[in-house]
Amino acid sequence: MAPTETPPSAEEQLICEPQGGAPNTPPDLRFLHYNDVYHVEAGSREPVGGYARFQSLVNYYRDDERFQGQTKVLTFFSGDAFNPSIESSITKGHHMVPVLNNIGTDVSCVGNHDLDFGVRQYRYLTAKCKFPWLLANVHDPALGEGVPLGNAKKTVMLTASNGIKVGVIGLAEREWLDTINALPPDIIYKSASATAKELIPGLKEQGAEIIVCVSHQREPNDNKLAKQVGGGLIDIILGGHDHYYSYSLINGTQVLRSGTDFKQLSHIEAWRKPEGAGWDFKIIRRDVMSSIPQDPQAMALVEEQTKEIGKRLDKPIGYTAAPLDARFTTVRTKESNIGNFVCDLMRYYYSADCCIMAAGTIRGDQIYPPGLLKLKDIVNCFPFEDPVVVLKVTGKAIREALENGVSNYPALEGRFPQVSNISFEVDYSKPPHSRIQSVLIDREPVDETREYVLATRGYMGRGKGMSPLAYNLCYIFNKSYVDGYTSLLIEEEGGVAKELVSEENGVLISTILRQYFMSLKVLGKWKRWGKSMNSKFASIQTNLQKNGHAFHDASPTASSNPPQYPSTDGVMKEDANEQDQSESDEVDPDVDEDEDDGPMYDSRVPIQFNEREQELIRKVMRKWWRVAGLKGSPTTCDELEGKEFQINWTKAIAPRLEGRIREVGPGVQKEE
Repeated sequence: MAPTETPPSAEEQLICEPQGGAPNTPPDLRFLHYNDVYHVEAGSREPVGGYARFQSLVNYYRDDERFQGQTKVLTFFSGDAFNPSIESSITKGHHMVPVLNNIGTDVSCVGNHDLDFGVRQYRYLTAKCKFPWLLANVHDPALGEGVPLGNAKKTVMLTASNGIKVGVIGLAEREWLDTINALPPDIIYKSASATAKELIPGLKEQGAEIIVCVSHQREPNDNKLAKQVGGGLIDIILGGHDHYYSYSLINGTQVLRSGTDFKQLSHIEAWRKPEGAGWDFKIIRRDVMSSIPQDPQAMALVEEQTKEIGKRLDKPIGYTAAPLDARFTTVRTKESNIGNFVCDLMRYYYSADCCIMAAGTIRGDQIYPPGLLKLKDIVNCFPFEDPVVVLKVTGKAIREALENGVSNYPALEGRFPQVSNISFEVDYSKPPHSRIQSVLIDREPVDETREYVLATRGYMGRGKGMSPLAYNLCYIFNKSYVDGYTSLLIEEEGGVAKELVSEENGVLISTILRQYFMSLKVLGKWKRWGKSMNSKFASIQTNLQKNGHAFHDASPTASSNPPQYPSTDGVMKEDANEQDQSESDEVDPDVDEDEDDGPMYDSRVPIQFNEREQELIRKVMRKWWRVAGLKGSPTTCDELEGKEFQINWTKAIAPRLEGRIREVGPGVQKEE
């Protein structure tokens, strides 16, 4: 549970100081600490954060005259930078590398979101960082006995400008391993406290005078680590993973986490106690307020990145052989093929039993015609930055959630439910909250006492079901969330739903979509995809094909430079001559980080659907046209004479309607 937040302030806030006050002498050591940063641009609410203002604070503690003659600061980062954000869904985390470097980071712990794009991409990004990444207690046996995941280091020895040796160990909790969807097989987790007890004596033998742990685990696990390994082994734990600022002193060990998203920064001063009896600490919190000036060089980098991201948004990412109906009049009143597709993808990504997504998540409000899908289509249609969460809820809670979703029909409200592996009948002639007539999960009547694993959006896991505008207005005027998705409220928020994958661990819908379309590519595919990512999305592809959302496995007949080819089972395989670097030390620093956005078209290699597949697509299109209630003739495919199917760089999707939501009751016509 997050601690009660203190009002943000642009002034220095004293968090702790030595008993009797800080000594009059300059500190023996100075540290900066931050964790869990995602957005380089400032927000709209205080503290606004933003990398440019954060860099100004870093520069102050590094260079201001107030600190002249003192030991130089050492900067610690506790993980999570490469994801999730809209920016990272486009850059795969690459935009954060110069930011972390420019801050002057000296060492980092590996965070769970740093692995969201696979170990291979993590290796590529960290190879460009000017500092080591630590993870001592998670091992990959494929790399060798006792070798950390991604070839991270277990410990590092830093030397302060005054010669004091600082031993650093990186530790993580077991829980977040379950939230990463593309880990190599047979990962070994070792107890954080046991690992610390094993490695810290070695650091002290090498001359370490102080032991710092950079961790990426929940506050209770940091506190547990302090209880078991404090009292002389670890002097200070600089934690991450939680998105709030907190401090405690446990068993003689300082335990600190420094907020999130460039909104907070900690400045730490340390004095050696007499006769080697440990260390005294003074910790200052800084909130990154709008009154703090923006560093010009940092601002120039943000503007450059924003401009580059804008260019990438206009590049093709995928191909649809069926129109995608994202109109508000559709997604907020009835089953939608794009709702079916995205809900299925969310469910398969997390291997959940079912999925409910509030239709307000879908913001496109248009029909995306057959043909190219650009990256901006995905980002514009799914712009929200609350990740997918996974909950364990009862069948009764799911029924209540569906009742809430249809309660204000026919109003075009964002609460209307799009679903996966759920089908239900609704009678709109009934009063609100008694309209759901039947519910099936996995084709079986819902068991209201059974617990189901549900994938949903983090916004709904907080019990909401309104539009973001309504949510913000209610927040401003202190109104209750009447008729929201309260049955999905997690325990931390006062509900009963068990949280299996939290918002801090979840992945954005836009990121999941982009990764899925990456997995469909035949030409120009991301070279650092890696075996673990390949296996994960091969399974997702298979499941979506079973649901009829994809029609074929494209296969080039010829190419002068084919970087990839699909196997007969539909699983993408890398060229036999290309070494898989996911478990290798060799990472090419000059490889083009944007090769997945490279050439996609090659008219010399036409890939077409066969006649049966084309006819199947046309039938689906005609049915969709009729069910969607569109005017005119559904002859789009015929008029194009099949040319829209001549794609040679990806496999197409073709989401369809399946009768997941059926209207019953007086006046409802039965489908033929």
